Amino acid sequence: MKAYVDKDTCIGCGLCADVCPEVFSMDDDGFAVAIDGEIPEDAVDCAKDAKEQCPSGAISIE
Repeated sequence: MKAYVDKDTCIGCGLCADVCPEVFSMDDDGFAVAIDGEIPEDAVDCAKDAKEQCPSGAISIE
């Protein structure tokens, strides 16, 4: 599984980075970014939680 953040939709609230810092962080412009590559197995649940809690719906997990 991989996580993606739509930069055009992200509002930069930081919730995803708070919920799942193993997968999400904030860039220098104040928007969320996901790690490159596969989501670590032990972080899949928190990544899905971050996706569900994202107020702008900017996160996808495939």
